[in-house]
Amino acid sequence: MKKVSVFLATGFEEVECLTVVDLLRRAGMEVTLVSIKDTQQITGSNGITVLADKYFDDMDYAAMDLLVLPGGQPGTTNLKACDKLLNLLHDFNNNGRKIAAICAAPTVLGHMGILKGKKATCYPGCEGELEGAEFLEDRVVIDGNITTSRGIGTAIPFALSLIEQLDSKEKAEEIRTGIVYGHN
Repeated sequence: MKKVSVFLATGFEEVECLTVVDLLRRAGMEVTLVSIKDTQQITGSNGITVLADKYFDDMDYAAMDLLVLPGGQPGTTNLKACDKLLNLLHDFNNNGRKIAAICAAPTVLGHMGILKGKKATCYPGCEGELEGAEFLEDRVVIDGNITTSRGIGTAIPFALSLIEQLDSKEKAEEIRTGIVYGHN
């Protein structure tokens, strides 16, 4: 079973976070909501409070197949301020392990230098913070071990892309059909 960590910081974008969690769980993956704070209750940018499954230090990241950064503000700023998370992201990237970020969160990777020489996307207006990246306006951009996406409106294709990468195109299509995404 594939294992995924989704990081919660105060001010995260709820739709981007929970869409990924929901669709990956529907695909049979073990998804853990991880608090980067000293509380399990994390309030998003629109006032919705979510209960994290675990605290950052209680995780076995060696067992993870993917790390996911939801966007939102001040969630993205709070992710950038978490040194333990930044160290983990560097470790994952240096070992070619999968990292995904949506909306403003790709700027975390940009500031870290992880996007240098890669193609990436982000929320409109944040392009200047994708330091060293080739910006694309695609809904989802995959370059090596890094997947980026634009925002709330691209959360479903972002999640489906992650399912395809971690499982198969067939599983992603099964989930897409099951949620009636892209049908008239």
